[in-house]
Amino acid sequence: MKKKFSFTYQNLENQYIAAIKAGYEFISCFEYSQKKCNLSPLTIVNRVDIDMSVKKADRLKEMFNRLGINATFFVRLHAKEYNPFSFESYKILRSIRDSGHEIGYHSEIIDQACIWHEDPADCLRRDLSTLNTILDISVRGVASHGGMTGFNNLDFWVDRNPEEFGLVYEAYDNSPSFNLFNSSFYISDSEWTQWKCYSHGKLQSGDTRSISEHVRSLHPLIYLLIHPDTYFDHHIYE
Repeated sequence: MKKKFSFTYQNLENQYIAAIKAGYEFISCFEYSQKKCNLSPLTIVNRVDIDMSVKKADRLKEMFNRLGINATFFVRLHAKEYNPFSFESYKILRSIRDSGHEIGYHSEIIDQACIWHEDPADCLRRDLSTLNTILDISVRGVASHGGMTGFNNLDFWVDRNPEEFGLVYEAYDNSPSFNLFNSSFYISDSEWTQWKCYSHGKLQSGDTRSISEHVRSLHPLIYLLIHPDTYFDHHIYE
C-alpha cells in the first residue's frame, strides 16, 4: 500500500526543494500574466489561498523566503475565521507584501451580494478599495473563494472581465490573456488529506501524487495551489 502524504510544514518544504532541484522557477500569478509568452522552460505559478489562518500563511512566507521563491497570497476580507485588519494579521500581511510576494483578493462576491442584498459589482469595488488602502498596494488579481454558502463566486465572472474593475486577472480566468488553469498541469491540496491534479483543465481521477512526484515528469507549466490551513508540525488539530 502506498504511504499517504503527511501534510507537515517540513514535508511541504521538501516538496518545494525537489521542484527547485528539478529546475523549476517559481513565479506569482501576476508575473505569469506579464510573461506568459516568455516563460522559463520549467515554471511553477505559486498560489496560496488564505482561507482560515493568516498566522499559518506567515509560516509559508518564511519558507518561501528561505527558499528564495515567489508566491501570490489571496486574502479574504469577510472570513469569520480571521480579521485581516487585526494587529497580528495586518503585521503578517504587511510582511508578506514587504517580502516581495503578490497579495491578491480571495473574493466572495456572490456570497456577499446574496447575504447583504447588495450589488456584487459594488461589493467588489468596495473590497478592492479597502484592501488597496489598508495595505497600500494595487491588487492585480482575484481568486474566487469556495465557501459554505452553496453559491459559486465564479458565477460573477460569466459575463464580466477583470479589466472592468482595474484588475489584470481572475485566477480561473479562461480568456486568452490569462487562461492559466487550462494551459497548465494543476496541483492542489484542497482535499486536505491528499493531493489532486488536473491536466489542462481535466481532472486526473485517482491521481493523488505529491508535488515532488509530479515534477519528475517535467511538466513545462505547473499551477500550484496550496492552503496554509492544511499544514502542521505534528497533527492537524495542534
